[in-house]
Amino acid sequence: MAAEPPARVDRESVRLPRQRVADRARRGRTVRAGSGFSVRVEGRTLTVCLGLLVALLAVVSVSLTTGDYPVTVPDVLRTLIGRGERADEFIVLGLRLPRVVTGLLVGCALGVAGAVFQLVTRNPLGSPDVIGFTSGAVTGALVVLLVLHSGGWATSFGALVGGGVTAVLVYLLSTRGGVQGYRLILVGIGVSAVLQAANNYLLTRSRVEDAQQAQVWITGSLNGRGWEQATPVGIGLAVLLPVLLLAGRSLTLLDLGDDAARGLGVDVGRTRLLVLVIGTALTALAAMAAGPIAFVALAAPQVARRLTGAVGPGLVAAGLTGALLLLVSDFTAQRLFAPTQLPVGVMTGAVGGLYLAYLLVAQWRRGRG
Repeated sequence: MAAEPPARVDRESVRLPRQRVADRARRGRTVRAGSGFSVRVEGRTLTVCLGLLVALLAVVSVSLTTGDYPVTVPDVLRTLIGRGERADEFIVLGLRLPRVVTGLLVGCALGVAGAVFQLVTRNPLGSPDVIGFTSGAVTGALVVLLVLHSGGWATSFGALVGGGVTAVLVYLLSTRGGVQGYRLILVGIGVSAVLQAANNYLLTRSRVEDAQQAQVWITGSLNGRGWEQATPVGIGLAVLLPVLLLAGRSLTLLDLGDDAARGLGVDVGRTRLLVLVIGTALTALAAMAAGPIAFVALAAPQVARRLTGAVGPGLVAAGLTGALLLLVSDFTAQRLFAPTQLPVGVMTGAVGGLYLAYLLVAQWRRGRG
């Protein structure tokens, strides 16, 4: 007799989320690819993604044609198919296109990673910036730059190792009694504070020239980026994003809560570990390519969710939003004080601060209302 009340609560906790998913599913349609894979697509989400693609195409066109050496759109198209002038090939293929592609891929990786972490923690503050993975990548890069006095690929590898080690540490410290979103954020904030202190110590104990070089990397920049930075991020997205999309149903149910997800047949622990590993890998790859660019992973998933109004992670919309935010920020950073080019991290930090202020004001007004 004592076991009946919990059973009724469990059935109710499963019935309500199931009804929420069913109500949302009626507003979309299923796209099938083969016999074993299908994706539920909502009309509003599809419309938003198409709009983001059009906006991305416009920003890419402006970025490729604008600068100290203007190039028209027809000349850019001729250059892309191998029929352009030698000067246009150097400007477009050698300088601008690698930077644009790197920004697009890094922004997409950060947007998807932010969506993953906010899904796992079920908290809008659950991003790599807050949890501490970005600080770990910075620590790894600073060790290479200031202690080992190396650079280039060694710096990128140090960032990858630093982010990975930090992710493992935060996960292990958060696993007691199962990983909980609030605990993951609190542990991540604590680890991030320790790492930031270590980073400041490394900067203050180094030579001024080395500290200035390291500070540019810490800010996050797309200046001078080439295909060697874009290629690893592109490969990572090509491998990891399909894995997340295949797990789309489990991620959507996980967004409803652990109890509801378990009741609907999701292996919560395994799914959470999988997406944490993928989110950490995408964050580390982005840091390898462009440094720790702030606020994109935090803001992009929230903006995408507000635009689509969708239930679930919204990975594609978040990735497209992150790419658009980063490319617009980079173009603004290039042209705002031209010919001086600001690191894109300065611009994303300013935009992210304004966005956080907007969220705080909106929350305060909602609380008063």
